[in-house]
Amino acid sequence: MDEIFIKKGEEKYKTKEHGKIFRMLMKSERMEAVISEIEIGVESKLYKHEGEEIHLLLKGKIEYRIGEKTYTMEEGDALWHQSNVPHGAKNIGDEKAVYLTVGSPPTFM
Repeated sequence: MDEIFIKKGEEKYKTKEHGKIFRMLMKSERMEAVISEIEIGVESKLYKHEGEEIHLLLKGKIEYRIGEKTYTMEEGDALWHQSNVPHGAKNIGDEKAVYLTVGSPPTFM
């Protein structure tokens, strides 16, 4: 497989839901990278799937729930977890939250 290079503003595809945007940056047979944007006060549904993932908060403040645990994340914080546990994010800040998720295998989008 060749390298994948994405310029700022480019995306493979995106999905929009109420107050949320998920932008697929890249996807290979073994991993995917997604930029998520969540508006103030919006919470994603809990979701579970195969694999593992890491999140890096780029902007804002979120609560990230994994099973019964909740983590407060601020800009620059990173969180890793198994994806087979229900998980999701809520924007608890005063601006749109933006975070990068890298998952393996590519089972989210």
